[in-house]
Amino acid sequence: MSSKTFFCIDAHTCGNPVRLVAGGGPLLQGQNMSEKRQHFLKEYDWIRTGLMFEPRGHDMMSGSILYPPHNIENDIAVLFIETSGCLPMCGHGTIGTITMAIEEGLIQPKIPGFIRMEAPAGLVLIEYQQTVGKVTAVKLRNVPSYLAASELQVECPELGTLTFDVAYGGNFYAIIDPQENFAGLENYTAAQLITWSQVIRKRINEQHTFVHPLDSTINGCSHILWAGATLDYSSTARNAVFYGNKAIDRSPCGTGTSARMAQWHAKGKLKKGETFIHESFIGSKFTGKVEEEVELNGLPAIIPSIEGWAKVYGYNTIKIDDDDPYAHGFQVI
Repeated sequence: MSSKTFFCIDAHTCGNPVRLVAGGGPLLQGQNMSEKRQHFLKEYDWIRTGLMFEPRGHDMMSGSILYPPHNIENDIAVLFIETSGCLPMCGHGTIGTITMAIEEGLIQPKIPGFIRMEAPAGLVLIEYQQTVGKVTAVKLRNVPSYLAASELQVECPELGTLTFDVAYGGNFYAIIDPQENFAGLENYTAAQLITWSQVIRKRINEQHTFVHPLDSTINGCSHILWAGATLDYSSTARNAVFYGNKAIDRSPCGTGTSARMAQWHAKGKLKKGETFIHESFIGSKFTGKVEEEVELNGLPAIIPSIEGWAKVYGYNTIKIDDDDPYAHGFQVI
């Protein structure tokens, strides 16, 4: 019988939770965060399920674990964990993690106001603003993002045939724009979107294969992005991102915003340097921009930036004890 204790800091990024494991994370093997992600998935995924799932977490829970950087030029390395898995990259998680780490003194940046962060998906460059000890904004330049497939189709319960694109922004997203059989997310409940997403994500992955061109461990369509009309006329677009088994992102979703901008740029709807204000299901906002036009192993891609905020709201010492029948968590689907 054994027991493991984790010291966590809890926050939310524009409404979506981030639980930073500041103490108790496992030692991982690997020369970079992609390799360490594979080690975590092989031997330590019980930590993710124990901290993210019920009864210690909930369906929307996301988190992160800090590690020393592998390159001395960088400031920090981060592993992202949530109910949907151990992610290659997480945008809202980055904003929340950096906010907590700076405010709590867990990171000492080489250059104040600037952080070089290693994620499993690659290097992410971050700027943050701080006033009287509080981080007021975090802006990240994400990994190269691109449109992976266009005009695919899937059968959706109740709605019928849906046309969708797939774009990568740190994770692969099936993007469903308003169309004949989908009037826009504003016309449906979150419960309906979740129910349909559970079915169509499975069908999409049965019918199609999506693999990152430089890292084969990043594969599969993990998220569904439903688009629709904005709540604020000054916003550019609005989305409801489905992840995990039954979660709708309360934030505008950082990697989802990156994927959305890559899609729009590829289709000529968003130019380099233009502002992209992305709304979440609850109306919170990220400010995005296409910073660079690049190539990713011969594919046209962009370097997107996303800016948002996070608020720290608590401290949590959590124990996972083997004598607890629900030590490794559960979900009620």
